[in-house]
Amino acid sequence: MENQYCKVGAVTPIDQGRQAIALLEFRYQSFLEKAANMEYSDARLREFFEQKALKFKKVLENLV
Repeated sequence: MENQYCKVGAVTPIDQGRQAIALLEFRYQSFLEKAANMEYSDARLREFFEQKALKFKKVLENLV
């Protein structure tokens, strides 16, 4: 039997340039919206989405 390689957990790098910035901005806005939608339901999940949004914001600030 031959070896098989699994791609689970594989990371695809984000391209450089405008496409990368647009993708990061989209993800940042997406996480902010998710956090806003969780305002009254689950506090821990809201905090998770806010932390993710902050990480994307830091990456965007470093790129721009």
